[in-house]
Amino acid sequence: MFVIGKLVTRQYRLHIRHLINKNTRLNSALSVKLKTANYTSYIRVPWALTLLKRTLHTVNRELDAMGLSPLDPSSYSRPEQAVVKHVDLKLNVDFDNRQLSGEALLTVNVLDSIEELILDSSNLTIESIESEDGKVLNYKLDDPVPNYGSKLTIPLPEPATVDQKIKLRIKYKTSPTATALQWLEPKQTSGKKYPYMFSQCQPIHARSILPCQDSPAVKFTYNAEVTAPEPFTVLMSAIKENGSAKATFRQPVPIPSYLLAIAVGVLESRELGPRTHVWSEKEEIERSAWEFADTEKYLQAAERLCGPYQWTQYDLLVLPPSFPYGGMENPCLTFVTPTLLAGDRSQADVIVHEIMHSWTGNLVTNTNFEHFWLNEGFTVFLERKVGASLISDKEEAHRSRDFSSLLGLQELTETIKLDLGEQNPLTKLVVNLTGVHPDDAFSTVPYEKGSLFLRYLEDLLGGSAVFDDFLRAYLNKFQRQSLDTDQFKAYLLDYFKDNDALKKVDWTTWLHKAGMPPVIPDYDTSMTKAVTALLAKVNDPNNSLDYNDVRIFTPQQVINFLQALIDQDPLPVDRLRTLGDAYNVATSKNSEITYRWLRLCIRSRDESKIDEALQFVNSQGRMKYVRPVYRDLYAWEAVREKAIENFLKNEPNMMHVSAYTLRKDLHLKE
Repeated sequence: MFVIGKLVTRQYRLHIRHLINKNTRLNSALSVKLKTANYTSYIRVPWALTLLKRTLHTVNRELDAMGLSPLDPSSYSRPEQAVVKHVDLKLNVDFDNRQLSGEALLTVNVLDSIEELILDSSNLTIESIESEDGKVLNYKLDDPVPNYGSKLTIPLPEPATVDQKIKLRIKYKTSPTATALQWLEPKQTSGKKYPYMFSQCQPIHARSILPCQDSPAVKFTYNAEVTAPEPFTVLMSAIKENGSAKATFRQPVPIPSYLLAIAVGVLESRELGPRTHVWSEKEEIERSAWEFADTEKYLQAAERLCGPYQWTQYDLLVLPPSFPYGGMENPCLTFVTPTLLAGDRSQADVIVHEIMHSWTGNLVTNTNFEHFWLNEGFTVFLERKVGASLISDKEEAHRSRDFSSLLGLQELTETIKLDLGEQNPLTKLVVNLTGVHPDDAFSTVPYEKGSLFLRYLEDLLGGSAVFDDFLRAYLNKFQRQSLDTDQFKAYLLDYFKDNDALKKVDWTTWLHKAGMPPVIPDYDTSMTKAVTALLAKVNDPNNSLDYNDVRIFTPQQVINFLQALIDQDPLPVDRLRTLGDAYNVATSKNSEITYRWLRLCIRSRDESKIDEALQFVNSQGRMKYVRPVYRDLYAWEAVREKAIENFLKNEPNMMHVSAYTLRKDLHLKE
């Protein structure tokens, strides 16, 4: 054992671990045995060693042919050889040319003897690369692969050895079409006077902002100095130290590249608490401050479950409407969509969700996006636990948590049974992304199926009283690290090794089979009974409808009701119009309600609502709303061409990820 342990040296362990853990491509039984024995106990078995060698050779050969990393099918970089540990950025913001220009000083730790460093790059103009002593280095930038960018290879002036630290200074410019950046014209902002720029790096778009190891397996700290003209404010996913003409930032907690974020606009802020502010254009600042006033309360509730918040500050930035997500958990500065400004604080769950990412996703991170459920499933699971903890009545808290889970189950069912299909491999929890862009794999599955799996485990293993302690131990064990599903599984098995209930878990079906989860928890359905009764009333054309039917409904119950209508056969147009007027959903200011209402109108073929639906998708870019509405319009053959024409006209106003995915939804060629 000692000899084998010497052979499997530190610089190879990470490499072997990740290759073995790709259990869709490798022998999963060998994986567990190797991992649980710290890579040594079973390697000494001759047949296992032979199999391991053959497996490594085959996988390396296949991935080398593609030019991609053996650790991450979405990256060219080779962090098993050398890993970026710190980045110093100096950037200039040029609105006229829609460019960031400057330099990135990379500090790299060498893990294996290397003669070159490989980075990810996407449509960057490399001006020069220098060693720490100022020596100009040659480099090779491969032809770009669509959606993955280019492999940047930097031969070193002399070979680097294990434990050596090297620094490289790269001077470069971004492209005006950088996929991570959206440059807005003044007319696309609330103020209509100044332009605006913001980023979205997840999943693999950071490579269009800087040369990097664009894989969540790599975490680095960073400092930044950003120059922008007056009167612009620069914000980043870091602690802001100076707000003069040169804004300076410091991020002392290691982050994966997808959490690098920048926004530049004419902004104002309001204090929400001792470590929380909200930022937006002045036209939205007061509404934003009111809507998110409870942020500090949510943050404290999260700490009670997960432990101390490690990122110092927690600010919110309300972005222009084209932002493609509900929120993005950029450290120290969560980006949120203005569609959350409902005026009733009914969408606070999105803020709680992004706060929970401070632990799951940001501190404990999936090693690549094949294991995305470790980020999002955990975060949804924790979001609902924390949301329930804010309710003092324990029974009501339990009902509320379960009701939120049922809403999630509704969305998961639609995604798997109608959108993707039950045999689609992307409905697995652990997916194979070889040749599949992570943007193409994005859906509710890792969020809701992942959360449901954790809820199943919690119920099976003894409930919150037992599982909460495991969660804290898990977060403490893997904080500031990246991990895969096998590591999670091994840790859970070890933590609950004396709990016989674990024998009931069908790991293969849960993790590696497509379709709906094999077990649905026994949720409390008391909050859905009124919805079920109302659904029966609405479906009987002999019943009259009036506002008293929904007067005591919470916004979430209205959402549950509308989603249930989406899941059934369409109502006749006249009946639907009566419902919309009687229940005030046709005039709701809550975007979650409006989104579902318009989908119902499209499904019932209400021609009077076509223009309203198109205006809705043009007014904001949140993919959760825009993609299903466009898919419904596409399915309506009579309006299909009008929907496509509307998309093409509005496409220049969209962020890359929205336009990219909508083109696929509308069956348009790139």
